Amino acid sequence: MADAVFLALTVITIGSAIAALELRSLIYGSIALMGTLGGIAGFFFLLDAPFVALFQLAVYVGSIAVLILFTVMLVKRELIFKKIEDRRRKFAGLGLMLLMMISLGAVFLDSGIKTMTTDEPATDFRDIGTDFVTYYWPALILMGLILAGSVTGGLVLAKREDVENDQRAS
Repeated sequence: MADAVFLALTVITIGSAIAALELRSLIYGSIALMGTLGGIAGFFFLLDAPFVALFQLAVYVGSIAVLILFTVMLVKRELIFKKIEDRRRKFAGLGLMLLMMISLGAVFLDSGIKTMTTDEPATDFRDIGTDFVTYYWPALILMGLILAGSVTGGLVLAKREDVENDQRAS
């Protein structure tokens, strides 16, 4: 059963990653990126790490990808419909992706991870949550402020573009 779920998650993750790269519409590409990040969260569930999986869903799918989606929709509306294709860059990107996948696969296979064993007990997710609230709260607040600043900047840029277009039309 776990093998079938792993295979399905692999197909979803890689398929949506390729779709995020290849789709002409930036909106649909952003949605495909959300699918990729959701598939990665599924891998964390398979690894019996529910806290990391839910953190992946909340932070990356719920915040970062939605921020990218709204920024694309607000800032550059003309890019949503007019994306210029460059064949050389497309093939260079695919070649670089294949090179990275082969390199990372070789490192992983050579790492000896299958022979690793540990006697350490599993970390409880409540301890991780306590550490976040106790020790890492400044970083969490800083990330929230950066996200809020990004959305505000996108709104300001979108508003400025609308004002400039209205002045030209007059």
